[in-house]
Amino acid sequence: MTARRSGDGKEFRRVAEELRTRMADGTYGLGVTLPSQRVLAAEFGVSRDTVQRVVQELGNEGWIENRQGAKALVIKNQRIQSETARATRSRRPMTLGPLISEAFEQPEVTLDVYTLTSESLDVHIRLQAERIRAGVIAPERIALRMLLPSESLELPYPRALKEEDAPRLRDRFRTITQRSTESLRQVLRGLEAEKLVPSVELEIRHAPLTPTFKLYVINGDEVLHGLYNVVERPLVLDDGYQVRARDVLGLGATLTHHVRDGDPESAGSIFVDTMRAWYDSVWKWLSELPK
Repeated sequence: MTARRSGDGKEFRRVAEELRTRMADGTYGLGVTLPSQRVLAAEFGVSRDTVQRVVQELGNEGWIENRQGAKALVIKNQRIQSETARATRSRRPMTLGPLISEAFEQPEVTLDVYTLTSESLDVHIRLQAERIRAGVIAPERIALRMLLPSESLELPYPRALKEEDAPRLRDRFRTITQRSTESLRQVLRGLEAEKLVPSVELEIRHAPLTPTFKLYVINGDEVLHGLYNVVERPLVLDDGYQVRARDVLGLGATLTHHVRDGDPESAGSIFVDTMRAWYDSVWKWLSELPK
């Protein structure tokens, strides 16, 4: 049953995005409990109602387990499965954050991304921007191409189960995409304007395809590929209204890691070359600039 609750939508998004970031970068790792709702409300300067809605949303997304009378437990992050020995310097289970971090430690960073929204990517790019501003890393060039579904495309997800909820859910999806892409533009252009990165190239295009998988081509030699699993779950809108919908969980998707090595006939090299060729073909023949 849906219900409306009071609360500031901007504050809801701010808190939710920050907690997702902390789980994505390992600040709150698997098996770790989140701070209490009272502590979070005080830290972010928001009401307990806002924090409660955020915690409910993170639970719906599968990040955490909400336990009666106890702090929420982190039960999922974006895990990466890799058969290659080339991984992060850490021996911990691989996640997207460290791989993106290693890519940004190179003088030239190239990223080709195919995704449903740019929400996940925005989280990780903002983390790298903080490292650049802190002087931890100093890439000389960042080139990002991103493919998103066409804005006019009728997508099968997220899809409201009740027809009367469909317009609000479409607005939510559009808002998330626009907010994330605008954030990416501001962050990357800001690095260039502040002369922290000499060369920044950012191009976002749309293709008439429904993403069934997420794809990252990193510095031309590594590919992260993950299928979207469709789930049925409640989605919490900014004002607290709940919509029952079929959706996919991008931030929680398991990614497989493939690396091009010295053998052009190896499984890793073939997969990387195949996905690069696929991406370039869609970019050249199917994509269009946003209207």
